[in-house]
Amino acid sequence: MTSPLDRLDTATADLDPPFAAADLGTVRRNAADLIRRAGGTPVRVASKSVRCRAILEEVLGADLTGSNGAFRGIMAYSLREALWLVERGARDVLLGYPTVDRGALAELASRPEALDAITLMIDSTAQLGLARDAFGSGRVRPRVCLDIDASLRIGPVHLGVRRSPLRGPDDAAQLARCATTAGFSVVGVMFYEAQIAGLPDSSLPVRLVKRASAQELATRRRIVVDALRATVGDLEIVNSGGTGSLEVSSADPVVTEVTAGSGLYVPTLFDRYRAFTPHPALFFALPAVRKPAPAGLRLLRNEGAGEVQTPVTGRAASDIPIGGRVWLRHAKAGELCERFTHLHLVDEDGSRHTVPTYRGEGHCW
Repeated sequence: MTSPLDRLDTATADLDPPFAAADLGTVRRNAADLIRRAGGTPVRVASKSVRCRAILEEVLGADLTGSNGAFRGIMAYSLREALWLVERGARDVLLGYPTVDRGALAELASRPEALDAITLMIDSTAQLGLARDAFGSGRVRPRVCLDIDASLRIGPVHLGVRRSPLRGPDDAAQLARCATTAGFSVVGVMFYEAQIAGLPDSSLPVRLVKRASAQELATRRRIVVDALRATVGDLEIVNSGGTGSLEVSSADPVVTEVTAGSGLYVPTLFDRYRAFTPHPALFFALPAVRKPAPAGLRLLRNEGAGEVQTPVTGRAASDIPIGGRVWLRHAKAGELCERFTHLHLVDEDGSRHTVPTYRGEGHCW
């Protein structure tokens, strides 16, 4: 059976590197695996981990919204990106981060279809004030979601990323009341447990910390959600998770959706998780332009990938001719698409078609 990388190599034999290519069959199998791991909880697609509209359409359909119940909506990383996606049909876009882009906020206020489709992310009253000023005198009621700190704290030790200042039920409820008073509609809450989703299972201590964090968060998440429901009524969105923690997040009955994106491409960051087997789908090819030490094929310790020249060494290097190609994987997911204007998509029958990345469509958010 032909491997994905062999299929890519054959289908792109006429191309001169550098270029990026994805195996569509593997993307589809990875999408199915995300659905399986979510256990019936809808999966929202994180666009920052994809950054290619054709791949988003592959997963969510041509309307970029998702209607089969397995994948549902997009988590965008920029308001301008969200507005662009709405122009192309998306009807359920949750921002993953707060925005202070006054021009984009003013545009949001002027577009009724965008106000219905986009949910802003907030974690402070200052963001509410800035947004309300940007909206001007128009009487709009934007949708907002509260970002809650999902990190683990043990005494003075903070384990996880530093995102939101909101942590407990009281401060969440207080912000929800402020948002409602200021004319916003509070429709959801998000908990991103980066210390679980983004941390490989590299050792027993790491696995124990992840387990403890999941237990603490499940308890606190339920308390926060109950406080918000008591303050603003029912919530449309209780979002949690990431590619590395779908099973953990979806197991909590209070969670209404989980988010994943990196699991479609599976970069090297996700090679060491115990919950799933990685199946890389996206690669990039570089040309061999010189052979100063033809005795191997691996990255050098002091000269990694990313520069104009990427030295490699290893036993297979002597078999690669000048003008030949070396296939590499990247560390994170959608970031590779910032380096290429197009992706070459290869289907299981070996056919190839080329699609633009966000950068190829002229965007850099």
